[in-house]
Amino acid sequence: MSKKVKKVTRYGNSTKERLYLPAILEGLKITTSHLLQNLSDINSVETLEYPEEQPTDITSRYRGLHRLTHRADGTIRCVACFMCATACPAECIDIVATTRDDGVDDKMPLQFNIDTLECIFCGYCVEACPCDAIRMDTGIFSIIGKKREDFILTKDRLLSHKGVFGEEISRA
Repeated sequence: MSKKVKKVTRYGNSTKERLYLPAILEGLKITTSHLLQNLSDINSVETLEYPEEQPTDITSRYRGLHRLTHRADGTIRCVACFMCATACPAECIDIVATTRDDGVDDKMPLQFNIDTLECIFCGYCVEACPCDAIRMDTGIFSIIGKKREDFILTKDRLLSHKGVFGEEISRA
């Protein structure tokens, strides 16, 4: 049996291609032409005066800041099962569980903290939650603060956020 071998010509053997200088100059030429075009007609450049002007093309699937949902009777939906903390690749969710006194479930979170400085906003916590207790549909996309503590979402802050894309009461 004879194997069919296809010979492929190798590029980059010439001195011009080895220097990379012509490719760099070509890239600079394209960038400069775009710059000059934008400077000649500055009104054709689309800009957004953020944060005064909010983007209008954000869909309901866009992940914003986290929130905890409520049941129809107003109680917290989270049962402190630690599934969200287990699924989180950044390990930014910290939960301390306590026994529940309202008789709805066995446990509830005494503390539920999310460190947004460590969070990568992947949404794995939302997917892992069996109770649909955590969502990322607040519509809050920019987080600002002066201290590290301003970026830690506590249970009270998570419960105060409302969903902007759908209903407040959980589907589960």
